[in-house]
Amino acid sequence: MVGNTALPETALKNGAKPMIIFNKQYAKSPSLYAVELINEPLAPGASLESLNKYYKAGYEAVRKHSNAYVVMSNRLGSSDPRELFPLANGLMRSVIDVHYYNLFSDMLNTMTVQQNIDYIYTNRTGQLNYVTTSNGPLVLIGEWVAEWKVNGATKEEYQKFAKAQLDVYGRATFGWAYWTLKNVNKHWSLEWMIKNGYIKL
Repeated sequence: MVGNTALPETALKNGAKPMIIFNKQYAKSPSLYAVELINEPLAPGASLESLNKYYKAGYEAVRKHSNAYVVMSNRLGSSDPRELFPLANGLMRSVIDVHYYNLFSDMLNTMTVQQNIDYIYTNRTGQLNYVTTSNGPLVLIGEWVAEWKVNGATKEEYQKFAKAQLDVYGRATFGWAYWTLKNVNKHWSLEWMIKNGYIKL
């Protein structure tokens, strides 16, 4: 439900039953490590107030059945990556999910190879440091990909770009998740990137 602006309000009214079913089915699984309540709510349509209500209700529903981490995705389009801190700081085993792509922006789409790599080491490091606090929630980089808008980039350039992201995102206190394990678009597929030597873990 990427960019859904109505989901928190709708889910507050209608979503309790699916969450209860989910918790009853999966809460006791030894494999259940974390539950993300919603992915990429879109500001300003998804207001911070409604999202906080949704996250609080979802957190309480998970806690009735499980001690798993509860992951809360930042809103797309929000100017404050710490906007969920007041809520998350009061919730045990809570995680803030941030997404970092070097795509989807005119500024990023015109950068050279080296500018993209420098952006990761400088800007993304700063962004990650800003949301990483000693007394705040854990941070998950829940989506990233070693893809960009650099035309004709070589394998070596992709490797350097991927390494820069691994260097920086490896510091996230709850880890990171690549966009997907398998995808028809090669650079969006972690499996393909590893098998073909673009990413080394």
